[in-house]
Parts: sequence; structure tokens; C-alpha cells
Amino acid sequence: MRDYKQMVANAISQAVDGQLSVEDALAKIETPKTLNLGDYAFPAFVLARVLKKAPQLIAQELVEKIDHTGFEKIEAVGPYVNFFLDKKAFSADILADVVAQGGHFGDKASEGGNVPIDMSSPNIAKPMSMGHLRSTVIGNSIAKLLEKTGYTPVKINHLGDWGTQFGKLMCAYKMWGSEEEVKKDPIDSLLRYYVRFHEEDVEHPELDEEARQWFKRLEDGDEEATALWKWFREESLKVFMRVYDRLDITFDSYNGEAFYNDKMDEIVDILEEKGLLHESKGAQIVDLSKYNLNPALIKKTDGATLYITRDLAAALYRKRTYNFVQSLYVVGNEQKNHFNQLKAVLKEMGFEWSDDIHHIPFGLITKDGKKLSTRSGRIVLLEEVLDDAVKLAKEQIEAKNPSLANKDEVAEAVGVGAVVFHDLKNERLNNFDFSLEEVVRFEGETGPYVQYSHARAMSILRKAGKTSFDAKASYTLDDPEAWETLRMLSDFPATVERAVKEYEPSVMAKYAIHLAKAFNRYYAHSRILEDNENLEARLALVYSVAEVLKESLRLLGVKAPDEM
Repeated sequence: MRDYKQMVANAISQAVDGQLSVEDALAKIETPKTLNLGDYAFPAFVLARVLKKAPQLIAQELVEKIDHTGFEKIEAVGPYVNFFLDKKAFSADILADVVAQGGHFGDKASEGGNVPIDMSSPNIAKPMSMGHLRSTVIGNSIAKLLEKTGYTPVKINHLGDWGTQFGKLMCAYKMWGSEEEVKKDPIDSLLRYYVRFHEEDVEHPELDEEARQWFKRLEDGDEEATALWKWFREESLKVFMRVYDRLDITFDSYNGEAFYNDKMDEIVDILEEKGLLHESKGAQIVDLSKYNLNPALIKKTDGATLYITRDLAAALYRKRTYNFVQSLYVVGNEQKNHFNQLKAVLKEMGFEWSDDIHHIPFGLITKDGKKLSTRSGRIVLLEEVLDDAVKLAKEQIEAKNPSLANKDEVAEAVGVGAVVFHDLKNERLNNFDFSLEEVVRFEGETGPYVQYSHARAMSILRKAGKTSFDAKASYTLDDPEAWETLRMLSDFPATVERAVKEYEPSVMAKYAIHLAKAFNRYYAHSRILEDNENLEARLALVYSVAEVLKESLRLLGVKAPDEM
């Protein structure tokens, strides 16, 4: 597809005899807020100093000088020059591209390279709550967006499978648990023990020392502690996989914290060799004052390592294993300081690739305005939320389309998709309160609304008996009602690029909502199936909308049923 914005910039630069370069003109071109003001607008006041004339006069003169070829019309409105594109040429251009490329429309060939994405990372022996949703679905969408633009994402589920919490859990299990209970319902039972431990240790602080002893046994390879740890890990993963399967999310690696136990000594050795380790109150630290950061605590007074020691080992392992061009950590905003320290220590160690590490932070999901917490037992289980969303979706499908053949399958796609879409339509850094009734609605700015718009497009094509289109045909459409939808289709490749550049799936979700709205307005005001010379072009537009909505949803990790 030709670059129409570039065409406008070329026309402006030529009209002023190169007194404004094409690049500078391109940077100044705006997109009007409403289509009645044109498709592109150029603010003539940027030429006032060069041409020494009033912007209004410059705008009028530009309209007279600019070559109108390829434009429907060009108008001067105050200090602006408004460009209206040739609708027939534009529609033929964009529809030919989508028809020919289908789901590959917007793909971009690039130098690419490996991009590990640290995402999801639930803690073993604890349930996956709504608090785990954001990292999981944001990371998955970023992976799909990166892949579409030529990169090779490597999705890493850095499981929380090590740490003092395992000592607490083992202590709690030995005091109040039973093998029968855990075998019957592992996660719920282990969570109950964990919560009870934190309730009991308020009155019995000696439990903390007993928990430390259990974790010390685990670190030392004690047979009983190791067996319990392996059991907790295996049972937890079985439950996690049920959720991942429903979200249709897979991982390339499940290497968690425990995987790096034997890789931290090298990090400490490098820090010592480079003279970066300093003693402070018996602990080993790296001074980061030159980065305006607090010291990085590498070893505690008892010699125990910390999260940052493990993450340094993980970063080095991933560079050696994947030779990444970027390494992403989709982790909550509250960990910002940790990742600033991580990058700074790596930089001090002489690893210039630390600049390729990026923390992708996000805000919180709250329930009734309160933060979710495993320790206090105030959690909302992700699996239960998905169950409730699917149930609500099925109720609405029963009401709207009771004769739908595969209701259960569609309800699963709609319910799960609604939860994922609602998360991703919110800008990453924003907190949001979760309300299931708001999420699973077929109207408004929701996942089901976008899915329903796709299904409506597919229904039109079925009624027309049209399943394929000739990629070499010319589909020209000058229907004013279709123009907004055509313009939205043309914005898709740039939207993908922006979403990748900003690591921001909400850009994609908002685009899908706007395209669905534009298409539904077109559907409401046009007789699409009317048999006349424009029928084929109108159907090509419907097909293009269906393809781009489906691909937009796919990039968010949401399915697009053909019927709803």
C-alpha cells in the first residue's frame, strides 16, 4: 500500500520549492479529529517565518500550488491545509492489501533476534489469583506483537519455586497438614496451611525460626525437605497448566528461581574480581550511588543470597543461551527499583548488553478498591473468575442465539476472552478495579463486543455465499459511509508498530474497539447486500474488517468465533 502521508509531505515540499524538506513536512502533518476536516492537515504557520507571510495566506497559496493528483480535494481552512484522499484509489489500495495478505496484513520483516520475556511467574504452592493475570496476558500479547514484527520471542515462566516461604509451608504442613488432604486438593490445602502459618506466627513468633530451619534443610539437600519441595512444585504446575490451557498460553521455559541455585557463585566471583563487593554491617553490597540508587544487597550477613543475586545469574544465563537483542521483564510497577539496580550492577560488571534489558511495569488489579493479597487470604482465584465469566457469557448467548450449535465452545472463547481483553484494554501502568458484570458485556468497549462485530461480519459473508476474494481484483468504493472503516483498516500496520515500540497491548485493544465501532456504524447505515455494481467491493470491505478484527484479537491472545 502506498504511503499517503508521505504523498502529502512530498506535495507540500514541492509546492514551496524545497524550502521545507519532505522529512520536516512529514513531521508536521496532523490527522484531523473529524473526517469532515480531511484525512491529513498541514499547519501553514510552520512556514510563516520562512515565507514571511500570514499563515492563512500561505494556506490559500499552497492549495493553488499543490498538485491535486491523487487527492479528492484540498482546502484551506484558516492556517491549515486539509487534504482529502481519493476514496476510490484508496479503497482499491487498502482492500487489495488485506485481501491478498489476510492475517499477515501488518506483518513486518525486520532484523529481529531473540527476545526473552520473563512473565507470569506464579509462586509454587499458591493458587493463581487475578494478581497473576496481568503479567501473564501482557507478556503473551507482547510476544505475539514482537513475532508479528519479525522478532523471536522466548516466553519464560520464572516460577517462584525457592525461598523462605517454602520453609513456612513445610513447617505448616508438618504441623497441621495431611497427605490425604493435599492429594485431594493440593493448592487449596497448601494455601490454607500458608495463611494459617501467618495467623499463628503473630502469637507464636518461634514458628519463624522453625520455618527458617526447614528452608535451611532444603538448601542443604535434606531428603525429606527436597521431596516435599518437588511434590509441591509438581502439584502446583498441574493446576497452573489448567489455567494456561484455558488462556491458550504456552511457555518456552519453566526455569524458576531454583534453577539458578548453582549459578550464583559465578556472579559473586565476578563482583569480587572486579572489586565491586563492599562490606556493610556484615552484608555484601554493590555501591550504586553513581546511578542515584541505593546499594544492591548481594549477600546478607548470614551469607544468604537475595533476589537480585539470582536475577543477575538469570540475566547472564539468558544472554549466553539466547544472545538476546532485548530482554523483557513483565513485572509489577512496584519492582521498578529492583530492575534499576539489576541493570546498574550488570553495567558495573562490564556487561554493556544491560542496556537491552527492559522492565515492562504494570499497575494493580483491585477488588472493591482493595489490593489482592495471598498472605491475608484476600484473593480472587483466576480459575474461578474464568469459570464465572464463561457462565455469564453462556447465559447471554442462550438469550441472544439459543440455537447456536457449539454454545459451550463459544462461551469459553467469549468468557475467557472477555477477561483477557478487559485487562489489556487498560494502559499497562493504570490500576483498575475488576467487576465481572462490566467485563462480560456484549455492548460497550468490551472483548465480547469486538468478537460479536467479527461474528457479524462473518455472518454477512455467509449470507452472501462469499468465502474467498480474488487478490488481483480491484475493489473500488467511494461510499462516504465506508470511509471511516477504510481509514481504520489502513491504520492497522502503524498500530502494530506503535504497540511493539511502546510494549503496550492497550494500543491494539483500543484499535480493535474503534474498528468494531466504525464497522457497526457502516453496517447500520448501509445496505451491504444490495445487488449492484458495488456489492463485491462492499463484501471485500466486510471480509477485510473480519480479517483485521480477528488478527487484532489474536495479537491480544483472544479468540474470534465465527458465530455468536
